[in-house]
Amino acid sequence: MRDYNRKFRQFLTGGTAALGVTIALAQPAMAQESVQNSASADEASDAGSAIVVTGSRIDRKGFDAPTPTTVVGETELRLGARPSIAQVLNDLPQFRATQTPASTVANTNSSASAMDLRGLGVTRTLTLLNNRRFTGAADLNTIPQGLVKRVDVVTGGASAAWGSGAIGGVVNIILDDELEGLTIGAQNGISSRGDGYRYSFDGTFGTRFAGGRGHFMIGAEYQNDEGILDRNSRKNVGSANLFSPVGGDHAYILVRDVNASNTSLGGLITSGTLKGQTFNADGTLRAFQYGSQISGTTMVGGEGVATNDEYALTNPYQRVNSYARASFEVGDATFWADGSYSRIWASYPFYAESGTYTISAANPYLSDTIRSQLAAAGETSIKVGRVFEDYGYRNFDYYRQNVEGAIGVDGSFADGKWRYSAYYSHGEMRNMQSYHNQITGTNLTNALDAVTDSSGNIVCRVALTDPDTACAPLNILGTGTASQAAIDYVFGNTARAVYTTKLDSMGGSLRGDPFSTWAGPVSIAVGAEARWEEQVTSGLDAVSAAKGFSRFNFSPLNGGFNVQEFFGEVAVPLLDQPFSKLDVNGAARYSHYSTSGGIWSWKLGLTDRIFNNLLLRVSRSRDIRSGSLSELFTTTTTSFSTVAENGNTYSVTRYGGGNADLKPEIGSTLTLGAVFTPSFLPGFNLSVDYYNIKLRDAITSLGAQDIVSGCDNGNTSLCSQIVRDGSGAPTTIYTTYINLAEYKTKGIDIEGTYQFPLSTIAANLGGNLRLRGLATYVPKVLINDGTTTVDRAGDVGDNVSFGTPHWRASGIVTYTSDTFSLDTRVRYVGGGKFNHALDIANNDISARVYVDLGAQVNIDKFTLFANVNNLFDRDPPLTTYGAIHYDTIGRYFTMGAKVRF
Repeated sequence: MRDYNRKFRQFLTGGTAALGVTIALAQPAMAQESVQNSASADEASDAGSAIVVTGSRIDRKGFDAPTPTTVVGETELRLGARPSIAQVLNDLPQFRATQTPASTVANTNSSASAMDLRGLGVTRTLTLLNNRRFTGAADLNTIPQGLVKRVDVVTGGASAAWGSGAIGGVVNIILDDELEGLTIGAQNGISSRGDGYRYSFDGTFGTRFAGGRGHFMIGAEYQNDEGILDRNSRKNVGSANLFSPVGGDHAYILVRDVNASNTSLGGLITSGTLKGQTFNADGTLRAFQYGSQISGTTMVGGEGVATNDEYALTNPYQRVNSYARASFEVGDATFWADGSYSRIWASYPFYAESGTYTISAANPYLSDTIRSQLAAAGETSIKVGRVFEDYGYRNFDYYRQNVEGAIGVDGSFADGKWRYSAYYSHGEMRNMQSYHNQITGTNLTNALDAVTDSSGNIVCRVALTDPDTACAPLNILGTGTASQAAIDYVFGNTARAVYTTKLDSMGGSLRGDPFSTWAGPVSIAVGAEARWEEQVTSGLDAVSAAKGFSRFNFSPLNGGFNVQEFFGEVAVPLLDQPFSKLDVNGAARYSHYSTSGGIWSWKLGLTDRIFNNLLLRVSRSRDIRSGSLSELFTTTTTSFSTVAENGNTYSVTRYGGGNADLKPEIGSTLTLGAVFTPSFLPGFNLSVDYYNIKLRDAITSLGAQDIVSGCDNGNTSLCSQIVRDGSGAPTTIYTTYINLAEYKTKGIDIEGTYQFPLSTIAANLGGNLRLRGLATYVPKVLINDGTTTVDRAGDVGDNVSFGTPHWRASGIVTYTSDTFSLDTRVRYVGGGKFNHALDIANNDISARVYVDLGAQVNIDKFTLFANVNNLFDRDPPLTTYGAIHYDTIGRYFTMGAKVRF
């Protein structure tokens, strides 16, 4: 409590210097509005922010792309003072927070933030930086937020325009390449419980030179997030788990305090005449305190340990990122070069090693009484379930570093009628990972096989024939009983590896209006792109290479592919009348992959603007995605889960991995929409878009429960991914990437915006009021594993692959004036079933409503701001180890300041 008070005082007074030296941006809060592509480029320009959306390669002024596109501007970027662009976007209803620092618990993607449109998976959302691919796309923590001008979100298939991976859509991060002036700032935040402390510093600088022909910009930021290691500090996210009650009306119940029934801190005997006895520190036995009910290897209550309790609620991390760009105009061409550097690192406890181990009945660490009891029963060994918390948690640390550079040119000729662009970029992401305090399997086996030598000393059996062995006998009977030599021999090992991902990409495009029809100019865009992706492994430790660790073993990942692509797009106006402005749009792309050969993607679209008040749009596309490096060649990943089968629940180890035999997946996307912008109500904009996506041969890694359920439903290929013990209980599940038979989803996006000056209400009122509402309704998410089809729409449990709420929505009210702005946001996340495919007593999960508040004060060149997220501290629903749809942190405060020179 004393530490909480100290941190909270620091937070309020800026004791970390995050407020005392803060200096950053001071500008009107409404300097840039967020618009949808329903507003044309002309209208955006008239509003003072020239925007060319990325729903199309066509850049003709006033062109309406047929694919829905949402533009996230300054207002949305500041809401909630989110610590990364990814977490800003995850507040939009179209996204699913599959990977964030708050959701990547107990896996090696720790603190990464990648985008997941439509809940199709992060690999089906193509993320770009200034219209090109970049190695930092897998973790948007790498981008300095102070340089971001806007984010274009294409919420439909866009492979023909942008290439593989755009099945769910495209996220295009646009940086402010017109930046001028020096801006420095800082902020810090803390939860209402005194944890989750975070602070950051940032700065940007931009200037013109050579009479305005040249421009230089640079930005950097540092952030330190302490994370929240104690899961039980929050309601409903500690040791809750699925459990099979005895004699209940339902097969399962989601209940708190579910612990292991086959392990204990001192060692639990799980076989023979002494089964159910646990060891005291002095080696004597007592009855193990079982919970109120037992199911498989789990129980409710009791003195067992829940692995879920050991995972962090949110992962701690530190990060530094920077970006610089220089450009220079030569005639009608602008040559540019940019470079970026980022790194994110952390070290924290992961969880304690545990398992069931066989001990000889003659083991000298057993008391004479116990050995006599075993001898009388004719037992030659016992099985002991042990959790090694007393010898320290396994520690995980990582260091991800991304370095990237690019050069390019943008220009025009023929008096600006034709425009061209070309670029080349190279990036390398080094991901260095280590697990400390690892158990070496062979060492553990040797150390547990303890005997007495001729001198009466307890030694390892191997010491009888090899006196020079390093083996020291390990006593696991009772807590804290092992010698330091044995601990060092068994636990004193580190698994490590360095994975380097390389991306080289280049491309060029030509856009223009070659001729006109009776309705206006015909616009085209043609181009070619190529890229080379590779991943290599270095620094792999010898024990991992030999698969020698008992649980976690890094493995080499070496592979790569290349692709060459050609694309073209055309927009043809068919009618240009006051009552109708009709355009047809088509695009095609041919891609040749070194791994899977050639494949086509295409798009057809049509827009009709009626009386400048109503825009109708429709698009149909064929989208493709080849397997990524991680899906094709990834190292083995390890995590833990609980699965339910035949009325019992089991704790299992889950291994993931790549599959070099994957086929490309093919998506078919249909979008239908309308945008209403009435001339009689200036500032009002309403759009409604329907989407329908069908995906064949979908590449995915199923959840542990999905594999068990699919096997039980007759899918023998899934059964082969399950390892069972002698009794048939699942112990290990391999969730390697596979091609599913089919994946389907559909839904409706709704967005409304209304902005007006308050002087229209009363002449003496100043400032502007902006209202914005966004909602997404998802009625179907159908997963066909080749045997059964399951609808995951409305399944919102954390252990459900592709689970998606039926409804997500947010409403924003923003008031701004020259000196003050106030934001109020309401976020709605629909409820549903934890997992409708299972008979769970408390399967129903209620919806959650979150209220966020924010305020800014502009004083000359200074801006002071404060935010509170989840104002009413709404708890998440009961969950097993992490709720990606709901807020698990609770009420969170952020304060900061900025100044511009």
